[in-house]
Amino acid sequence: MTEYKVQSPVLFIVFNRPGTTQQVFDRIRAVKPSRLYIAADGPRAGRPDDEAGCAEVRRIVQNVDWDCEVKTLFSEVNKGCKIAVSDGITWFFDNEEEGIVLEDDCLPATSFFAFCDQMLDRYRHHDRIFHIAGTNKQFGKQWGEGSYYFSGYLNVWGWASWRRVWRQYDRNLDRYTDAGAEAALKKVMKDRFLVSDWLYIFRKLKSGEINTWDYQFNFLAFFEGGLSIAPNVNLITNIGFGTGSTHTHADKPDPFAFMPIGEMPMPIVHPASIVPQTEADAAFLRKEHHLDARWKSYNSPGKRIVRWYKRTFEGKKDL
Repeated sequence: MTEYKVQSPVLFIVFNRPGTTQQVFDRIRAVKPSRLYIAADGPRAGRPDDEAGCAEVRRIVQNVDWDCEVKTLFSEVNKGCKIAVSDGITWFFDNEEEGIVLEDDCLPATSFFAFCDQMLDRYRHHDRIFHIAGTNKQFGKQWGEGSYYFSGYLNVWGWASWRRVWRQYDRNLDRYTDAGAEAALKKVMKDRFLVSDWLYIFRKLKSGEINTWDYQFNFLAFFEGGLSIAPNVNLITNIGFGTGSTHTHADKPDPFAFMPIGEMPMPIVHPASIVPQTEADAAFLRKEHHLDARWKSYNSPGKRIVRWYKRTFEGKKDL
Protein backbone atom coordinates (compact mmCIF):
# COMPACT_ATOMS: atom_id res chain seq x y z
CA MET A 1 0.00 0.00 0.00
CA THR A 2 1.63 3.24 -1.18
CA GLU A 3 -1.14 5.79 -0.71
CA TYR A 4 -3.91 6.04 1.86
CA LYS A 5 -5.87 8.80 3.58
CA VAL A 6 -6.43 7.95 7.22
CA GLN A 7 -9.99 8.34 8.52
CA SER A 8 -9.26 8.36 12.26
CA PRO A 9 -7.84 11.25 14.28
CA VAL A 10 -4.16 10.93 15.15
CA LEU A 11 -2.29 11.86 18.33
CA PHE A 12 1.43 12.49 17.85
CA ILE A 13 3.47 12.51 21.09
CA VAL A 14 6.84 14.26 20.82
CA PHE A 15 9.66 15.59 22.96
CA ASN A 16 13.20 16.54 21.96
CA ARG A 17 14.38 14.36 19.05
CA PRO A 18 14.06 16.16 15.71
CA GLY A 19 15.54 13.30 13.68
CA THR A 20 13.03 10.62 14.62
CA THR A 21 10.21 13.14 14.87
CA GLN A 22 10.71 14.24 11.26
CA GLN A 23 10.60 10.65 9.99
CA VAL A 24 7.36 9.82 11.81
CA PHE A 25 5.80 13.16 10.93
CA ASP A 26 6.50 12.52 7.24
CA ARG A 27 4.53 9.26 7.49
CA ILE A 28 1.65 11.09 9.17
CA ARG A 29 1.76 13.81 6.50
CA ALA A 30 1.53 11.13 3.80
CA VAL A 31 -1.85 9.86 5.10
CA LYS A 32 -3.23 13.38 5.73
CA PRO A 33 -5.38 13.03 8.87
CA SER A 34 -8.18 15.59 9.02
CA ARG A 35 -7.63 15.97 12.79
CA LEU A 36 -4.14 15.93 14.27
CA TYR A 37 -3.35 16.29 17.96
CA ILE A 38 0.23 17.05 19.00
CA ALA A 39 1.36 16.66 22.62
CA ALA A 40 4.86 17.78 23.60
CA ASP A 41 6.64 17.66 26.95
CA GLY A 42 8.80 20.62 27.96
CA PRO A 43 12.61 20.72 28.22
CA ARG A 44 14.27 19.34 31.32
CA ALA A 45 15.79 21.83 33.74
CA GLY A 46 19.50 22.30 33.33
CA ARG A 47 19.57 20.70 29.90
CA PRO A 48 20.31 23.37 27.25
CA ASP A 49 20.30 20.67 24.55
CA ASP A 50 16.65 20.05 25.42
CA GLU A 51 15.80 23.70 24.77
CA ALA A 52 17.05 23.46 21.21
CA GLY A 53 15.69 19.95 20.60
CA CYS A 54 12.21 20.73 21.88
CA ALA A 55 12.04 23.96 19.88
CA GLU A 56 13.07 22.21 16.65
CA VAL A 57 10.59 19.37 17.24
CA ARG A 58 7.75 21.86 17.70
CA ARG A 59 8.73 23.61 14.50
CA ILE A 60 8.67 20.30 12.60
CA VAL A 61 5.28 19.11 13.81
CA GLN A 62 3.55 22.41 13.07
CA ASN A 63 4.53 22.23 9.42
CA VAL A 64 1.07 20.94 8.46
CA ASP A 65 0.57 21.59 4.75
CA TRP A 66 -2.68 19.70 4.15
CA ASP A 67 -6.30 20.38 5.07
CA CYS A 68 -6.25 19.51 8.77
CA GLU A 69 -7.56 20.69 12.13
CA VAL A 70 -4.53 20.82 14.43
CA LYS A 71 -4.68 20.94 18.21
CA THR A 72 -1.59 21.24 20.41
CA LEU A 73 -0.78 20.54 24.04
CA PHE A 74 2.69 22.00 24.55
CA SER A 75 4.09 21.99 28.08
CA GLU A 76 6.52 24.73 29.06
CA VAL A 77 7.93 22.61 31.89
CA ASN A 78 9.10 19.03 31.89
CA LYS A 79 6.53 16.63 33.33
CA GLY A 80 8.42 13.43 32.61
CA CYS A 81 7.38 10.37 30.65
CA LYS A 82 4.70 9.12 33.04
CA ILE A 83 2.72 12.33 33.39
CA ALA A 84 3.39 14.00 30.04
CA VAL A 85 2.45 11.01 27.87
CA SER A 86 -0.57 9.89 29.87
CA ASP A 87 -1.82 13.50 30.11
CA GLY A 88 -1.50 13.77 26.33
CA ILE A 89 -3.46 10.59 25.74
CA THR A 90 -6.16 11.64 28.22
CA TRP A 91 -6.44 15.01 26.43
CA PHE A 92 -6.81 13.20 23.11
CA PHE A 93 -9.58 10.87 24.30
CA ASP A 94 -11.33 13.72 26.08
CA ASN A 95 -11.77 15.19 22.62
CA GLU A 96 -12.20 12.04 20.53
CA GLU A 97 -14.15 8.80 20.96
CA GLU A 98 -11.38 6.81 19.26
CA GLY A 99 -8.11 7.31 17.47
CA ILE A 100 -4.52 6.42 16.65
CA VAL A 101 -1.52 7.15 18.91
CA LEU A 102 2.07 7.46 17.69
CA GLU A 103 5.15 8.47 19.62
CA ASP A 104 8.13 10.18 18.00
CA ASP A 105 10.17 6.98 17.64
CA CYS A 106 7.46 4.67 16.25
CA LEU A 107 7.72 4.67 12.45
CA PRO A 108 4.60 3.19 10.83
CA ALA A 109 3.94 1.43 7.54
CA THR A 110 1.24 3.07 5.43
CA SER A 111 -1.15 0.17 5.98
CA PHE A 112 -0.87 0.66 9.76
CA PHE A 113 -3.34 3.51 9.38
CA ALA A 114 -5.75 1.50 7.22
CA PHE A 115 -5.53 -1.40 9.66
CA CYS A 116 -6.33 0.85 12.61
CA ASP A 117 -9.23 2.50 10.76
CA GLN A 118 -10.86 -0.84 10.02
CA MET A 119 -10.28 -2.32 13.47
CA LEU A 120 -11.55 0.80 15.25
CA ASP A 121 -14.75 0.55 13.27
CA ARG A 122 -15.21 -3.21 13.57
CA TYR A 123 -14.58 -3.51 17.33
CA ARG A 124 -15.90 -0.10 18.43
CA HIS A 125 -18.55 -1.58 20.72
CA HIS A 126 -16.83 -4.83 21.68
CA ASP A 127 -16.08 -4.36 25.36
CA ARG A 128 -13.39 -7.03 25.55
CA ILE A 129 -11.24 -5.47 22.83
CA PHE A 130 -9.09 -2.79 24.48
CA HIS A 131 -6.41 -1.99 21.95
CA ILE A 132 -5.11 -2.30 18.39
CA ALA A 133 -1.37 -2.85 18.07
CA GLY A 134 0.86 -1.94 15.15
CA THR A 135 3.82 -3.97 16.36
CA ASN A 136 4.33 -7.67 15.72
CA LYS A 137 7.21 -9.24 17.67
CA GLN A 138 6.88 -12.74 16.20
CA PHE A 139 9.69 -12.51 13.60
CA GLY A 140 7.61 -13.93 10.75
CA LYS A 141 5.63 -16.50 12.75
CA GLN A 142 1.94 -16.42 11.77
CA TRP A 143 -0.76 -17.07 14.35
CA GLY A 144 -4.12 -18.29 13.17
CA GLU A 145 -5.61 -17.96 9.69
CA GLY A 146 -6.48 -14.25 9.84
CA SER A 147 -4.61 -11.04 9.10
CA TYR A 148 -4.41 -10.53 12.85
CA TYR A 149 -4.77 -12.42 16.11
CA PHE A 150 -5.82 -11.59 19.65
CA SER A 151 -3.27 -10.97 22.39
CA GLY A 152 -3.42 -10.41 26.13
CA TYR A 153 -0.55 -7.91 25.91
CA LEU A 154 -0.93 -4.26 24.85
CA ASN A 155 2.10 -3.25 22.82
CA VAL A 156 2.27 0.54 22.55
CA TRP A 157 4.78 1.06 19.74
CA GLY A 158 2.06 2.53 17.53
CA TRP A 159 -1.49 1.72 18.59
CA ALA A 160 -5.14 2.73 18.54
CA SER A 161 -7.99 2.54 21.03
CA TRP A 162 -11.24 4.05 22.23
CA ARG A 163 -12.32 6.50 24.93
CA ARG A 164 -14.34 3.68 26.53
CA VAL A 165 -11.04 1.92 27.30
CA TRP A 166 -8.78 4.83 28.21
CA ARG A 167 -11.25 6.22 30.75
CA GLN A 168 -10.46 3.10 32.84
CA TYR A 169 -6.73 3.85 32.84
CA ASP A 170 -5.28 4.21 36.34
CA ARG A 171 -1.92 5.99 36.18
CA ASN A 172 -1.02 5.28 39.81
CA LEU A 173 -2.75 1.88 40.04
CA ASP A 174 -4.74 3.18 43.00
CA ARG A 175 -7.59 0.72 42.41
CA TYR A 176 -5.37 -2.34 42.70
CA THR A 177 -3.66 -4.20 45.52
CA ASP A 178 -0.54 -6.32 45.68
CA ALA A 179 -2.58 -9.48 46.30
CA GLY A 180 -4.92 -8.63 43.44
CA ALA A 181 -1.98 -8.05 41.10
CA GLU A 182 -0.42 -11.40 41.94
CA ALA A 183 -3.71 -13.22 41.39
CA ALA A 184 -4.33 -11.45 38.06
CA LEU A 185 -0.81 -12.14 36.82
CA LYS A 186 -1.05 -15.84 37.63
CA LYS A 187 -4.19 -16.02 35.49
CA VAL A 188 -2.55 -14.58 32.38
CA MET A 189 1.06 -15.79 32.79
CA LYS A 190 2.16 -19.36 33.37
CA ASP A 191 5.87 -18.72 33.80
CA ARG A 192 6.98 -18.05 37.36
CA PHE A 193 9.73 -15.65 36.31
CA LEU A 194 7.19 -13.59 34.36
CA VAL A 195 4.84 -13.38 37.33
CA SER A 196 7.75 -12.37 39.55
CA ASP A 197 8.98 -9.73 37.07
CA TRP A 198 5.56 -8.15 36.58
CA LEU A 199 4.80 -8.19 40.30
CA TYR A 200 8.09 -6.36 40.84
CA ILE A 201 7.05 -3.82 38.17
CA PHE A 202 3.65 -3.40 39.83
CA ARG A 203 5.25 -2.65 43.19
CA LYS A 204 7.73 -0.17 41.68
CA LEU A 205 4.90 1.61 39.86
CA LYS A 206 2.83 1.84 43.05
CA SER A 207 5.79 3.31 44.93
CA GLY A 208 6.50 5.83 42.17
CA GLU A 209 9.95 4.43 41.40
CA ILE A 210 9.28 3.82 37.68
CA ASN A 211 8.64 6.93 35.61
CA THR A 212 6.56 5.55 32.76
CA TRP A 213 2.93 5.27 31.67
CA ASP A 214 2.66 2.11 29.56
CA TYR A 215 2.99 -0.68 32.11
CA GLN A 216 -0.19 0.66 33.74
CA PHE A 217 -2.05 0.22 30.45
CA ASN A 218 -1.01 -3.42 30.35
CA PHE A 219 -2.07 -3.91 33.96
CA LEU A 220 -5.50 -2.59 32.99
CA ALA A 221 -5.77 -5.40 30.45
CA PHE A 222 -4.43 -7.98 32.92
CA PHE A 223 -6.89 -6.97 35.63
CA GLU A 224 -9.94 -6.49 33.40
CA GLY A 225 -9.39 -9.31 30.91
CA GLY A 226 -8.91 -6.97 27.95
CA LEU A 227 -7.47 -8.08 24.63
CA SER A 228 -5.37 -6.46 21.95
CA ILE A 229 -5.63 -6.93 18.20
CA ALA A 230 -2.15 -7.81 16.92
CA PRO A 231 -1.31 -7.78 13.19
CA ASN A 232 0.28 -10.87 11.65
CA VAL A 233 2.80 -8.59 9.94
CA ASN A 234 4.91 -5.97 11.69
CA LEU A 235 3.59 -2.48 10.86
CA ILE A 236 5.81 -0.41 13.20
CA THR A 237 9.55 -0.17 13.66
CA ASN A 238 10.98 1.52 16.75
CA ILE A 239 13.72 3.86 15.52
CA GLY A 240 14.39 5.39 18.93
CA PHE A 241 17.07 3.04 20.26
CA GLY A 242 20.33 4.70 21.17
CA THR A 243 21.49 8.16 22.23
CA GLY A 244 18.70 10.43 23.41
CA SER A 245 16.18 7.73 24.15
CA THR A 246 14.33 7.55 27.46
CA HIS A 247 13.99 3.79 27.87
CA THR A 248 15.58 2.16 24.79
CA HIS A 249 19.33 2.48 25.30
CA ALA A 250 22.13 1.53 22.93
CA ASP A 251 24.03 -0.30 25.69
CA LYS A 252 21.13 -2.71 26.19
CA PRO A 253 20.84 -4.93 23.08
CA ASP A 254 17.20 -5.51 22.23
CA PRO A 255 15.97 -8.14 19.75
CA PHE A 256 13.03 -5.88 18.89
CA ALA A 257 15.05 -2.78 17.93
CA PHE A 258 14.66 -1.52 14.36
CA MET A 259 12.53 -4.49 13.29
CA PRO A 260 11.72 -4.41 9.56
CA ILE A 261 8.16 -3.45 8.64
CA GLY A 262 5.86 -4.85 5.99
CA GLU A 263 2.47 -3.91 4.63
CA MET A 264 -0.82 -5.52 5.62
CA PRO A 265 -2.30 -7.45 2.67
CA MET A 266 -5.75 -6.21 1.74
CA PRO A 267 -8.55 -7.08 2.12
CA ILE A 268 -8.12 -7.91 5.79
CA VAL A 269 -9.05 -11.48 6.75
CA HIS A 270 -10.73 -11.66 10.16
CA PRO A 271 -10.18 -14.52 12.65
CA ALA A 272 -13.11 -16.88 13.06
CA SER A 273 -13.36 -16.29 16.82
CA ILE A 274 -12.07 -13.98 19.54
CA VAL A 275 -9.64 -16.26 21.37
CA PRO A 276 -6.28 -15.00 22.64
CA GLN A 277 -3.18 -16.66 21.21
CA THR A 278 -1.46 -17.26 24.53
CA GLU A 279 1.43 -19.09 22.87
CA ALA A 280 2.17 -16.01 20.77
CA ASP A 281 2.39 -13.87 23.89
CA ALA A 282 4.59 -16.45 25.58
CA ALA A 283 6.95 -16.51 22.59
CA PHE A 284 7.80 -12.80 22.60
CA LEU A 285 7.74 -12.46 26.39
CA ARG A 286 10.25 -15.30 26.55
CA LYS A 287 12.63 -13.17 24.47
CA GLU A 288 11.81 -9.90 26.21
CA HIS A 289 12.44 -11.35 29.67
CA HIS A 290 15.34 -13.64 28.64
CA LEU A 291 13.50 -16.62 30.08
CA ASP A 292 15.48 -19.38 28.33
CA ALA A 293 18.76 -18.22 29.88
CA ARG A 294 17.15 -17.68 33.28
CA TRP A 295 15.61 -21.13 33.36
CA LYS A 296 18.91 -22.67 32.24
CA SER A 297 20.65 -20.97 35.14
CA TYR A 298 17.83 -21.86 37.54
CA ASN A 299 18.09 -25.56 36.63
CA SER A 300 21.88 -25.76 36.80
CA PRO A 301 23.21 -28.42 39.24
CA GLY A 302 24.70 -25.81 41.57
CA LYS A 303 21.49 -23.80 41.83
CA ARG A 304 19.44 -26.97 42.41
CA ILE A 305 21.70 -27.99 45.30
CA VAL A 306 21.37 -24.53 46.86
CA ARG A 307 17.56 -24.69 46.63
CA TRP A 308 17.51 -28.20 48.11
CA TYR A 309 19.64 -27.05 51.05
CA LYS A 310 17.41 -24.01 51.69
CA ARG A 311 14.24 -26.11 51.54
CA THR A 312 15.64 -28.84 53.73
CA PHE A 313 17.52 -26.89 56.37
CA GLU A 314 16.10 -23.35 56.23
CA GLY A 315 12.48 -24.09 55.34
CA LYS A 316 12.55 -21.69 52.39
CA LYS A 317 10.33 -22.13 49.33
CA ASP A 318 11.51 -22.11 45.73
CA LEU A 319 10.72 -19.23 43.39
